[in-house]
Amino acid sequence: MQEAFILEMHLKLANLLMKKVAYINQKIDSFNSKIYVPGDKSLSIRWILMASQAVGTSIAYNLLRSEDVFSTLKTIKKLGINFKINKKNCKIYGKGLNGFKFKNNTIINAGNSGTLARLIFGLLINSKNQIILKGDKSLSKRDFSRVISPMQMFGQNIKSNNQKLPIRIKGTNYPRPISYNETKGSAQIKSCILLAAMKTPGKTKIKSVPSRDHTEKLFKYLKLPIKTYKKKKLDLISYNGVKNYKGFNYVIPGDISSSSFFIVLTLLSKNSKIIIRNVNVNKSRTGIIDILKIMKAKITLKNKKNYNGEYVADIFVKSSNKLKSINCPVDMNSRSIDEFLLIFLVCASAKGISKFNKIGELRNKETDRLKFANKFLNKIGIKTEVNRDSFKIYGNPNLKLNKTYKIKNFDKDHRACMLSFIAALTFGGKWIINDIDSINTSFPNFISLLKNLGAKIH
Repeated sequence: MQEAFILEMHLKLANLLMKKVAYINQKIDSFNSKIYVPGDKSLSIRWILMASQAVGTSIAYNLLRSEDVFSTLKTIKKLGINFKINKKNCKIYGKGLNGFKFKNNTIINAGNSGTLARLIFGLLINSKNQIILKGDKSLSKRDFSRVISPMQMFGQNIKSNNQKLPIRIKGTNYPRPISYNETKGSAQIKSCILLAAMKTPGKTKIKSVPSRDHTEKLFKYLKLPIKTYKKKKLDLISYNGVKNYKGFNYVIPGDISSSSFFIVLTLLSKNSKIIIRNVNVNKSRTGIIDILKIMKAKITLKNKKNYNGEYVADIFVKSSNKLKSINCPVDMNSRSIDEFLLIFLVCASAKGISKFNKIGELRNKETDRLKFANKFLNKIGIKTEVNRDSFKIYGNPNLKLNKTYKIKNFDKDHRACMLSFIAALTFGGKWIINDIDSINTSFPNFISLLKNLGAKIH
């Protein structure tokens, strides 16, 4: 049943974006609307992985239906965990911390999902059989040393292709707790270690540069033995394994990263307003809102409430025609890592010179996003200066485009693709955007939502 439903969803996604090329020839007209965006991708993937380790049935509502999430569901199925998914919810039948059962050399394909590919190392820390981890062309270019190193400290056996996929992973019978300094501000590293710590007797300790903290909040919601506190701008985390936990129900709020495309669309469109309902506004994810407000964007959070440790709110946005440049505080980088492409686009139309430092992590995404941003902004006539980990943007508040722009060769990075739609609909010109099927990675109904607001997309 579950495989049939996923196949049906894959076919629907393929039909939505069958052409693979979009044409946009005019800006979007003014709009005043209320929308919902799909469930948060980070939480959807984490819920699946955590539910697979629970004892009994877990149920999620508003689970994101995207390629990355389907890859995660197919992964736990290959590891011996059953699930059922329909239009209303998803049920996972967990078997506890030692519930995985699979044949030696089972192949897991993470698709495009870096989150799945890196976090799954943690859950395989004590696996008796070997897993062969693979991914798509884009994921296979990405470096995995950041998770290989701490997992080997636990005792995991790993054979890699120069720190890249495909990677062979086999657990250890005697995982040992570790103390680890996480210096990249990567939630994937931190989460991978915490998932391994769940299955490791003793106390695992992490000293981490701040990053998104969904995993820690989920652990606390499940009353697992995790402790967190801050010291000198670092997050200190400890976990005492091993403790089983029961199946749990969870309602997944809207994704702030998906919402950000509509926040920026509204800011850069004339006489427009939007309300984005029920969005996850976890402080570790809302850097884009804080940065844009510094730039004088008209953004307000209303109806804010705490749901199982995660804050949820409605986001109110109005057109903003007097945006100013920013010297972006470095401590906001990790809180806006997936939204920087959109922030750069806003800077392109802001008055003054915007500066960003210590953003080299952007080069380790689905594509080198710093390189892409530089090339993209130059293409639309914006002067920039870039080096390994900094970026300077010379804004033009009178930016208006009238040429033809062809977007291709971006390694099918879903966020690079969606950025192009927002630029086309707000700055004008004629746009030909390739590989639009990449949107299925995180936001399958992105184009339909744009069309509902009045966008003319062919």
